Amino acid sequence: MMKKLILISFFIFSFLFAGNIVAQTVQQIAFLNSNEILDVMPQKIEASKTINDLNQKYKTELKVMQNDYNKKYSDFISYQNTMADNIRLRRMQELYELERQINDFMKVAQEDIQNQEKQLIEPLRQRLKDTIYQVGVEQGLICIYDLANPAIAFVTPTAVDVTPLVKQKLGIRK
Repeated sequence: MMKKLILISFFIFSFLFAGNIVAQTVQQIAFLNSNEILDVMPQKIEASKTINDLNQKYKTELKVMQNDYNKKYSDFISYQNTMADNIRLRRMQELYELERQINDFMKVAQEDIQNQEKQLIEPLRQRLKDTIYQVGVEQGLICIYDLANPAIAFVTPTAVDVTPLVKQKLGIRK
């Protein structure tokens, strides 16, 4: 009878212990949506407004340049048959130069906007990444999956990298 009681106690203890390990493992894996978090950060909202304002300024200037080009092009088309050859060539060169200026302006504007985004948004992404790391460590999590980017956003610093073992098993020496 004592053996049965010890055996039953052992099974109950083993079951509770195993259940506790499974429960802890499930609780140590988490997920988040980094885009959702980033989009509501006050600094991101302000940065987006700054970038949108800059973009609007470039659009306004581009519209002025395009209107100037369209007027000169329309005038050229209307009067090209009555122009002397040298004047026609000079006006064609002006139109070509205006096209080039517009293209250069668009390229510079695009680069400036991208630089502004990088300058304003990248620090926020890094801050978010650092905060995710802190939360992962504080909460004792094994990993945090990011639903916005199909990747793991955090892995515990005590995790074991088995890359060398897998390489060894595959016979890879590097």
